[in-house]
Amino acid sequence: MDVKFSIDRSSPVPLYYQLSQQLEAAIAQGRLLPGTLLGNEMELAGSLGLSRPTVRQALQGLVDKGLLVRRRGVGTQVVHSQVKRPLELTSLYDDLEAAGQRPTTRVLGLARVRATAGVAAALAVAEGSEVQRLDRLRLTHGEPLAHLRNYLPPGLLDATEEELETTGFYRLLRAGGTALHSAHQSIGATSASAEEAGLLAEPVGAPLLSMQRTAFDERGRAVEFGTHLYRASRYTFELHLLVRS
Repeated sequence: MDVKFSIDRSSPVPLYYQLSQQLEAAIAQGRLLPGTLLGNEMELAGSLGLSRPTVRQALQGLVDKGLLVRRRGVGTQVVHSQVKRPLELTSLYDDLEAAGQRPTTRVLGLARVRATAGVAAALAVAEGSEVQRLDRLRLTHGEPLAHLRNYLPPGLLDATEEELETTGFYRLLRAGGTALHSAHQSIGATSASAEEAGLLAEPVGAPLLSMQRTAFDERGRAVEFGTHLYRASRYTFELHLLVRS
């Protein structure tokens, strides 16, 4: 483990909390990758000049958050970082990249299909008319995070699989001249089907976050309808609330 920690003994912040916060930041920023071994408590305490109970308390907090796991005969190991994303009209790819999460994309399908009633209503097109469907799996640090399915009016985006795998979907829309203005979004929960569990590396029936979003351009035209599934174990939405006077 090459990550360095700085413990300020003159700070009013408890020593265990300083270590816990620095470890969590290193995991979130990708400086401690999934699978990294932290060593045993005695070794870590000795290298940092901390007591073993202090180190144990710091590690236990991250175990409770699901970021670390204790394995008998192996030691304490990094599991993954949880993605926290603000509820804004932004690209998941851009948000992950900005957070140092090393996003990658696997294109599962790129096709023209007939609009179902729900897709037609969202995009304001006739039911049964042709729309473009993009199916992608978004990964961070090589682990699946989300299954993304987007529907677009025909002719709006002429992207190749290679382009979709190397950059964000909203970046491609903007590059093609589409200016996103607003969106309507709803968030829910579901349990993983066998197919979804296989894609997202979760057990069948695991809780998943679901999201539907219809995005509009500056003229009020619906330009995208997305139905996305996220691993609840690795992903949360964040909201900033204001008190109305």
